[in-house]
Amino acid sequence: MSSKFDKGLEVRRSVLGAEFVDQAINTANDFNKPLQQLVTEYCWGEIWTRPGLEKKQRSLINLALLTALNKPHEFKLHLRGALRNGCTKEEIQEVLLQCAIYCGVPAAVDSFRNANEVFESLEKEEK
Repeated sequence: MSSKFDKGLEVRRSVLGAEFVDQAINTANDFNKPLQQLVTEYCWGEIWTRPGLEKKQRSLINLALLTALNKPHEFKLHLRGALRNGCTKEEIQEVLLQCAIYCGVPAAVDSFRNANEVFESLEKEEK
């Protein structure tokens, strides 16, 4: 594997959690393995390692983009990552309110609902 893959794997694990990432990579088959390599090398190894933005900022941007695209599975995954990267509930709330104006209220409603599910799940895990 390339250096960008290795760097990407490190960042991907730190944001999304090693267990999730390792499962995605270890269960990849001949069909989706090239996608796992592409995502790890270019998304995480090329973009997330750039010096222009901190992980926290990238996480907030991702939440806005995933809200706009209405991608609930990825939104929930990246919400957990945003929390790992130091984003607060209040910052996430502000991003979603901003999305309500620029992406549409239905998109923001769905993301608020998905965020609540993640927050409740995390609270249960802490108990």
